[in-house]
Amino acid sequence: MGWRDRGVEIKTPEQLLLMRRAGLVVGATLQVLAGAVRPGLTTSELDAIAEDSIRSRGAVPSFLGYEGFPGSICTSVNDEVVHGIPGDRVLAAGDLVSIDCGAIVEGFHGDAALSVVVGEPTALDRELLRITEESMWHGLAAARLGGRVTDIGHAVETYVRSQDATGTALGIVEDYVGHGIGTAMHLPPDVPNYGKPGRGPRLVPGIALAVEPMLTVGDPETDVLEDEWTVVTVDGSRAAHFEHTFAVTEHGSWVLTALDGGEERLTALGAPFGPLAD
Repeated sequence: MGWRDRGVEIKTPEQLLLMRRAGLVVGATLQVLAGAVRPGLTTSELDAIAEDSIRSRGAVPSFLGYEGFPGSICTSVNDEVVHGIPGDRVLAAGDLVSIDCGAIVEGFHGDAALSVVVGEPTALDRELLRITEESMWHGLAAARLGGRVTDIGHAVETYVRSQDATGTALGIVEDYVGHGIGTAMHLPPDVPNYGKPGRGPRLVPGIALAVEPMLTVGDPETDVLEDEWTVVTVDGSRAAHFEHTFAVTEHGSWVLTALDGGEERLTALGAPFGPLAD
């Protein structure tokens, strides 16, 4: 493992394989959680399901105890953007729930998030989730060997703005961004979801990043609640959050937290898919 471009951690192929193991735990756990969401379930019950899933797969929750965070996942509901603390809140039909999950395998982290609606989504919620997830994939597809980190955020923003013409003009949260990941959950560099391309550290084999757009149906300005964790929209508008951890290899991009490694979505977007052999 080496360090380049002001502290960017470069992983060996063997270390990326450990991150893939952590990523598969996260991907499988999020799949379980998405299927478990229902009216009447508390966010603490969802957290318990997550912890059992992570530990039963031989990993440790990244979030539990991180700077004092009390849960194994973040559960952010409706106007809560990120970092919501699991508790006694009872989910109701129509709630929009963003679930952020991390796991550690032999010292290496995986981190991903998704958003779901409890029950049947409204047309606006359906568009919010679709555009948020699609913008993440466009960002991932823009990460090319030899490119720069800001190519990712530029692609996210470009896709989101392209959807304004459909009548769904969404806000891009700028205060919270993606990040490097590996031996710690948060490492340099930051990965914004907006901005000009061609800047920041170069995308070289062994770099691993988390890409995580957060979009709102209203003003993207945020505030932090008194619990010093939960981030909410100032105007009370709903928000969605999607995230994947990916790595650059000599052959292309490998989405470590996607169960198929990102092959289907990257290929559809014309991006090179570059998994390592297990």
